[in-house]
Amino acid sequence: MTEKQDKIIVSLAQLSPIWLNRKATIDKLREAMDEAAKDKSNLIVFGESLLPGYPFWVELTGGAKFDDQAQKHMFAHYVKNAIDVEAGDLLPVCESAKRHKMAVYIGTIERPRDRTGLSLYCSMIYINESGEVMSVHRKLMPTYEERLVWSPGDGNGLVTHSLGNFTVGGLNCWENWMPLPRAALYGQGESLHVAIWPGSDRNTRDITPFLAKEGRSYSLAVSGLMPVSDIPKDIPLYEEIVNAAEGRDYLANGGSCLCDPSGQFVIEPRVGVEGVFSAEIDFERVREERQNFDPAGHYSRPDVTQLSINRTRQSTVRFDD
Repeated sequence: MTEKQDKIIVSLAQLSPIWLNRKATIDKLREAMDEAAKDKSNLIVFGESLLPGYPFWVELTGGAKFDDQAQKHMFAHYVKNAIDVEAGDLLPVCESAKRHKMAVYIGTIERPRDRTGLSLYCSMIYINESGEVMSVHRKLMPTYEERLVWSPGDGNGLVTHSLGNFTVGGLNCWENWMPLPRAALYGQGESLHVAIWPGSDRNTRDITPFLAKEGRSYSLAVSGLMPVSDIPKDIPLYEEIVNAAEGRDYLANGGSCLCDPSGQFVIEPRVGVEGVFSAEIDFERVREERQNFDPAGHYSRPDVTQLSINRTRQSTVRFDD
């Protein structure tokens, strides 16, 4: 991609994972990248926790029951299929990114070594066009039942990245409702906001145009899919999950979409369909909409209100030797 390019192509990869299977899901992600490359995509985005999957079982199988052996067994299975960035688990995705010269935002379940390697974080990872992992944003506050399996993150990943003339940043799911993390990205010049979700058009349909209007930026939402029929039979708690989901076609129905800086849909929410949806976006539209409102520029009052951000990667211990 030409440096300082106004027009880029973005791809929304709305997929159902090979649920709770890291290796098989990575293969599926790489196939989606190959498909996006046919559209000459500069950026592809995957949904929240897609690799290896969202913890749907917690709500469906009494996940809050303390010291339950079945829940322990399920959690252990989740840990084994989570992402160890330091071990190179994302190298195949990085190789595809480098081959296609395509940046990637991917929602993962991370088991970081700096937090024992056995606690899980919902992490949004950015890989640049050279195949390098550039940021790992751990979700600041898991939502509802997610707190039973995911740990709270920190501010280390509240960063943005350059992509042509665009400055791209992103948040996980309900973080997008948090005004201060949004302001942290606006303050770094964000002009393409990426929101990733486990899946549901009830979330993306309203907030995606809102984020576009507030930031006067392109607003991109990517969700996962989870048809009940796709739940693998070889996972723990299979029978319990399927029985609890009786009568439902989907645990997550998608809803991926894209809005321009005026809040108009470029790609309408895609519901109940798997695919890679691509569109060209033009930085000139950002310039136009910033004429009347720029949240961290001419319409801000830093002499009255300022935001302080701690981007230190948190750890339990510090060694001074």
